[in-house]
Amino acid sequence: MPTQSKPKIKPKRPFFSSGPCAKRPGWRPDVLAGALVGRSHRSVEGRERLKLAITRTREVLRLPEGYQVAIVPGSDTGAVELAMWNLLGARGVDLLAWDQFGRTWLRDATTELKLSDLRTFEAEPGHLPDLGKVDFSRDVLFTWNGTACGVRVPNSDWIPHDRDGLVICDATSALFAEEIDLSKIDVLTYSWQKALGGEGAHGMLVMSPRALDRLASYRPQWPVPKLFRLTNADGILHDVFEGVTLNTPSMLCVEDYLDALAWAFEIGGIEATKARARANASVLYHWIERSDWVKPLAVVPETRSHTSVTMRFAEPALADGPENMRLDVMREMVRLLEAEGAAFDIAAYRGMPAGLRIWCGTTIETEEVEALLPWLDWAYAEARRVVLPGGN
Repeated sequence: MPTQSKPKIKPKRPFFSSGPCAKRPGWRPDVLAGALVGRSHRSVEGRERLKLAITRTREVLRLPEGYQVAIVPGSDTGAVELAMWNLLGARGVDLLAWDQFGRTWLRDATTELKLSDLRTFEAEPGHLPDLGKVDFSRDVLFTWNGTACGVRVPNSDWIPHDRDGLVICDATSALFAEEIDLSKIDVLTYSWQKALGGEGAHGMLVMSPRALDRLASYRPQWPVPKLFRLTNADGILHDVFEGVTLNTPSMLCVEDYLDALAWAFEIGGIEATKARARANASVLYHWIERSDWVKPLAVVPETRSHTSVTMRFAEPALADGPENMRLDVMREMVRLLEAEGAAFDIAAYRGMPAGLRIWCGTTIETEEVEALLPWLDWAYAEARRVVLPGGN
C-alpha cells in the first residue's frame, strides 16, 4: 500500500463516539445556565421541567394517540430492563439477538427472569436473523439497530399492525435516524446520550395503550426492583408519565436534554434529524465502496446502519491473517488519530471483529465526516506499515 501524506484539514469536531455521542452543533456549557441545580426534582419548578421534557418528547416524536412517555433511570439499559421486568411472562416471548446488547437482553430473559416459553433468534455479527420466523402472537423483543455491529432492521414491514403480543424495541441508536413506524411498536426505549447527544444515565420509556393495558392487568411472578416499579397495589403509577421520576434525576442533564430537543425542533423536527443521519452515513458508505482496505461489517446493504457505521478490515494481508494482527492495526490507528486530534473513540466495540465504528447520527455534521476520510486512509497506511511484516 503506498505511503499516504498526512492530511492538512482536520474535523473541527472530531467526536465520533457511538455513546456518549457528540453534542448538538453549536452546543456550549452556558446553555445549561438555567438548570435547576441545587433544587429538588419534586419541587413545582422541577416537576415542570421534567413534564416539559416529556411533552416535548411527545411532540418531536409525533407519538400516536394514547402513547405515554416516562423518564427512567439507568439510560437505555434501565428502560429495556424495566420493560422486561414489568411486562414479560404473560405469554411466550420471541427474542432477537444479533448484537452485544440484544444478547444482554437474551441473558436477562434466560438467566434472570428464567422465562419458560422463550424462542431465540440469533445471528452472527454482520447478519440479521430470519425476521419471517417471528411469531407476533407472542411478545417480541428486539434491538432496531445493533450499535456494536452496525446492523439494523431495514424497515417495519415485518411487524403486523394486527398482533396479539407486545413489540418491545430497543431503539437507542436508531431513533432520530431510522424510519420507525411507532404504531407498530408497543414499548420503545432510548437514552439521551445516544439519540441526541445528551448527557448519560437517563432513559426514555415510550408505551402504547396495549402496553399500558398489560401493565395494568398483569403482575409478574418475580420481584420487581423499586427502580423498575411502575405499579403498586392501586395499579399503574400514572404520575411517572407526568414527570414524577422513579429516582432522583440530574436537573443539569434534564436541561441539556431540553436543549437538544429545542435544537431538533429548530432544524425541522424528526424528518430533519433522520435526513442528517442519512446524509452522514451516505458519505461514509460511498467512501467505503471506493476503499480497498475496509468493508462494512453489515453484509446486506439494506441492513446497514445510518448511525453506528461499523467496518472490518478487508485487505487480504489482514482479513486472512490472525485476529491479533487486526487488533494491533486497529489500536495503532486509534492511537494515531487521537494523537493528531482527528478522531476519538472509533475502535470497534469489544467482542466484535477488529475494525472501526464511526457514529453518523444526527448531531454529526456531514462536513466533519468528509474531513475525517483522508485521515482514515493515512492512519491505516501508517498502522499497516508498523504492524504488518514488510508493511511497506
